[in-house]
Amino acid sequence: MFRTKLYLTVFSGLLLFLPTVGRAADDNDKKFLATAAQSDVNEIKLSELAIQKTSDPAVKAFAQKMVTEHKAMTVSMKPFAESWGLAAPSDLDNDHKEEWSKLNGLAGKDFDKEYIDTMVSDHAKALDAFTSEAKDTKDVKFKAVVLKGKTHVAAHKNMAYDLKKKL
Repeated sequence: MFRTKLYLTVFSGLLLFLPTVGRAADDNDKKFLATAAQSDVNEIKLSELAIQKTSDPAVKAFAQKMVTEHKAMTVSMKPFAESWGLAAPSDLDNDHKEEWSKLNGLAGKDFDKEYIDTMVSDHAKALDAFTSEAKDTKDVKFKAVVLKGKTHVAAHKNMAYDLKKKL
């Protein structure tokens, strides 16, 4: 009986050192998730403005795709944010508030170029963050969501870059 209890105690102690699946491996996962959530809000709000302001069908289609896919990315990451106690952002960050104001004051080709330039830049930064997180996270379930998001962000960056060359 004593031997059984000893084995159970040792085994239970070893379990404490195993990584847990479905929980943040560390604060870096939480930091990435907070940044990704803010990025989604920024892309959605700037793209909603683009849908209203652009007269270029390609820019409008791109902006609509950004709204749809960034909302989907938000939904896919929501369970992690909830379980990790992170509040979802509801508004643009300060830099993107300035960008929104700048875009709102532009029209025509000037608007389209500025919007697409912002999309290229933002998605390049986001792709770097997704790439690092996919490599570093120890949470298997979160990694799957990050890799899927990385695929979308890479496609967005490429689409924005292609549009930039045409404008």
